[in-house]
Amino acid sequence: MYGVGYPVLQNAAQGQYAAGFLLLLLAGKILATSLTIGIGGSGGVFAPSLFIGAMLGAAYGSAAHGLLPGTAGAAGAYALVGMGAVFAGASRAPITAVVILFELTGQYTIILPLMLAIVAATLTSRLLSRDTIYTLKLRRRGIDLTAPAAGARLGSQTVATVLEELPAPLPAITALTDAARLLSLSDHGVLPVLDSDGNYLGTLTARTVAEALAEGTGGEYEGPSTAGELAELPGPVTVDMSLATALHVLVATPGTGLPVLDPHHTQLVGWLTHQSALRALGSPSPV
Repeated sequence: MYGVGYPVLQNAAQGQYAAGFLLLLLAGKILATSLTIGIGGSGGVFAPSLFIGAMLGAAYGSAAHGLLPGTAGAAGAYALVGMGAVFAGASRAPITAVVILFELTGQYTIILPLMLAIVAATLTSRLLSRDTIYTLKLRRRGIDLTAPAAGARLGSQTVATVLEELPAPLPAITALTDAARLLSLSDHGVLPVLDSDGNYLGTLTARTVAEALAEGTGGEYEGPSTAGELAELPGPVTVDMSLATALHVLVATPGTGLPVLDPHHTQLVGWLTHQSALRALGSPSPV
């Protein structure tokens, strides 16, 4: 419990301990590791997670041998899978867990159960906690790795600070030929589309219209003929959204701009373009 525990871990992987003793070692190591980290000690996480996983896996393998002696694998295989699963759950680094276990053991025959256990442990860890055992200590010190950097130019800005005037929207009943002409006159290559009641339906890009018109040159085209039928609804961008988040939506959307909605997602209030975002990057950051 006090040291790294590699000799005990090796004996457990070789099936030299009874299931009850393995569970006792498991509980003792969890308690010792929790106390050490909880009081601010530097006992490490990597080796204890491997130890805990090996004890859990070996105990499970021992129980499987008792219930299904003819079908259960070697206890060491269960121990290796347990090591990878517990480390992946603690660190939430599944690829690292797979690579490390291969490097430590050289056993490639258990790759499928190992990867399955690691993925299940990582998903379970994400459902149970927002943080890992590494990032939780940072969050308690006021350091949030997922938050924008303090003073960053895109850190605290919202979309409202870079709004541009909303271009004239297209009525849903606009014919594609007319929509193509209006899009050619637009500076954005994309325009919002509204229905007869003024409700926002989505956006229409010049590329979408051009492809539809090209398909109709054969004379047998029976596809969409109005702007409303071709409108696509992009990811929502609201006026109170952080600019850093909105940029991810803007980059993934065709065209050079996106309509911006009010916080209730009911009304169009402006337009967000790549140019306005670049201007925000060039402006002085707030003090």
